[in-house]
Amino acid sequence: MSVSTSSGAAPPSAGAFSGYQTFVVAVLAFLQFTIVLDFMLLAPLGALVIPTLKITPSQFGLVVSTYAFSAGLAGLLTAGFADRFDRKKLLVFFYVGFLAGTLLCGVAASYHWLMFARMVTGLFAGVVGSISLAIVTDLFPLATRGRVMGVIQTAFAASSVLGIPIALLLSTRGGWNAPFFMIVGVGTLVGAAIQTYMRPVDEHLKHHPDRSPLHHLLQTVSNRFYLQGFATTGLLSVGGFMLMPFMSVFMVHNMGLRIDRLPLVYMITGAFSIVSGPLIGRASDAVGKFNVFAFGCAVTMVMVVIYTHLQVTPLWVLCVVIVLLQVGIFSRMISASALMSAVPAASDRGAYMSISSSLQQVSGGLAAVVAGLIVVQAPDGTVLHFDTLGYLLVCTTLVSLILMYWIDRTIRGMRPVPMPAAEAAAAD
Repeated sequence: MSVSTSSGAAPPSAGAFSGYQTFVVAVLAFLQFTIVLDFMLLAPLGALVIPTLKITPSQFGLVVSTYAFSAGLAGLLTAGFADRFDRKKLLVFFYVGFLAGTLLCGVAASYHWLMFARMVTGLFAGVVGSISLAIVTDLFPLATRGRVMGVIQTAFAASSVLGIPIALLLSTRGGWNAPFFMIVGVGTLVGAAIQTYMRPVDEHLKHHPDRSPLHHLLQTVSNRFYLQGFATTGLLSVGGFMLMPFMSVFMVHNMGLRIDRLPLVYMITGAFSIVSGPLIGRASDAVGKFNVFAFGCAVTMVMVVIYTHLQVTPLWVLCVVIVLLQVGIFSRMISASALMSAVPAASDRGAYMSISSSLQQVSGGLAAVVAGLIVVQAPDGTVLHFDTLGYLLVCTTLVSLILMYWIDRTIRGMRPVPMPAAEAAAAD
C-alpha cells in the first residue's frame, strides 16, 4: 500500500480544480447538506419533539441512536460489496432510499413511528456518506483533499445558517415534522443532478482483486493499520454525539435562551463556520493535516469545558463560545477526514469507508444512549450532569490525538521514494 503524496503541505503543482471537479465538489456538498440537516434537525427540534410526543430525554436519545445504529449496520452489510460496483450507481441507489426514509419521518405521528422512520433513514444515509468519501478519494489527490473536505464539510455550517433556521420556522407553522418534507424536496433536485451529470466512478474496479465479498470484508477488518483508523474514527464520533442531542435543551433551560432565539444562534455561529470551513481545509493542505488536527483538539477541549459549565448567559457570549467550539470541531473533522482518506489502498477504499462510517455511527449511537442515561432533566426543565459529558469528550479527544499522531507518522513513512533518473528512463 502506498500514498501518492505526503499528509503535509500540498505540492506546488496542486492547482485549481477543473470544471468537472468543481461540479463534483459542489454536488457532494449539497448532498452532504441534506444528509447532515436530516440528522442534525432532531437536536434543535428536541425542545418541540419531547413535549409533543410526550417522551423522556432517554427516549429522545434512543431515537437519535436508532438512526446511528441503523447506519452502522448498513455500513457493515455493504462493506464487502462497496468496491465491486460503480460508485455513482451505489450513490444514487442509497440516496433514493435516504429520501424515502426522510419522507417517512415527515408523516410520522407517534414515537414508535418516528423510531421506525429514523431506522430506515439511517440504513441508507450511513452508506451515502461513505460512498461520497470514497468518490473524493478516487477523484482528488491527497495534497488537495483538505480543500475538498473543507468545502464539503461546510454542509454542517450551511445546515446551521440556512437549513435549521428555515426548518425551525417551518416547524412553528406546520408542525415539528414539516421540515422533513423540505429535505425531500431539496434532495430530489440533488439526486437528479447526480444522475444526470456525474460520470461513472469505476476506476477502482481495475484494481479490485477477484475475491468474495466476505473475504474482502475480513481482509479489511484484519489489517492492523486499518484498525488504528477505525479506532480513531470511533473515538472522534463519541464526543460529538454526546453533546449534540441535548445542546438545544441545555441552551433553553440552563442558559436562559428563549426558544424563539434558537434559529438566531444557529445562524450566527453557522455563518462563521461557512467562512472558516474552507480556510481550515486550505490550512490543512498548507501546514499539515495533523498540525491542524492537533490545534482543533486543543481548542475543542478548552471550549467544551467552558460551554458545559455555562449558566444563564448573554446571547453574544453564548455565540462567541459556540463559534470557538465549532472552530475546534471543524478543525478536527476536516483535517481528520483528509488525513484518514490516505489510510486505505485503492482496492479497499469502498470497504474501508463503509466500515469506518459504520463504526462512526455505532460509536455515536452508543454515545447518545450513554448521554441519555447520564443527563437528567429536573422538574423545572434544567439539564443536570451536562458537565460530565464535557469531561468524557475531553478524554476521548486526548486518546484520539495520540492515535492520530501514530497514523500520521505511518502515512509519512509510506511516502514514495523518488525513482532515480536512470531507472525512470528504463521504466519508460
